Amino acid sequence: MAAKINRLYGMRCYEAGPMDRAPDGGVQWRQALTPKLQKMGITVLDPCNKPINVGTEKIEDRQYRQKLKADGNYDQLAKEIKLLRIIDLRMVDNSDFLIVNLDMSLSPCGTMEEIFWANRMKMPVLIYNPQGKQNMPDWLFGVFPHKHFFNTWDQLLEYLRHVNEDEHVEHMKRWVFFDYKTLLPKV
Repeated sequence: MAAKINRLYGMRCYEAGPMDRAPDGGVQWRQALTPKLQKMGITVLDPCNKPINVGTEKIEDRQYRQKLKADGNYDQLAKEIKLLRIIDLRMVDNSDFLIVNLDMSLSPCGTMEEIFWANRMKMPVLIYNPQGKQNMPDWLFGVFPHKHFFNTWDQLLEYLRHVNEDEHVEHMKRWVFFDYKTLLPKV
């Protein structure tokens, strides 16, 4: 019996999606999706749960930024957001692919920068749109393979399973699988 293919094991996935205008701060969908990715051996980079102690986006941080905005303290607000931006884009840099919750009703400004940033690096960007693939912004059809747009989380996860386990995968000039084991020193 052949060994099970597990291409995504050890890869890193950044979870992109609106946060500052999401009622829950963008937490719930990430908490639901993360264990499913981890079960495949994927390391999840979640901006709601950053592996760093600065530039966090907890509810208290969001409230603080809203107070800065309400008080007209835009200099401090800009300083806070610039730090968030640096950290989030660095997490994109350290990812192998992105999973995106592109809810267009929530003004996904930072999300758009993250997906275009990832596109410049030619990494796979898998986009779930709760409004449906037919309601994706037209521009994105010229940027990403439309086979990476999904109407449901189940469709997206089934696609990931296909990439992870099936013998033949259409790479769409996005998926690159390195065999890092060949670089390890012989012991």
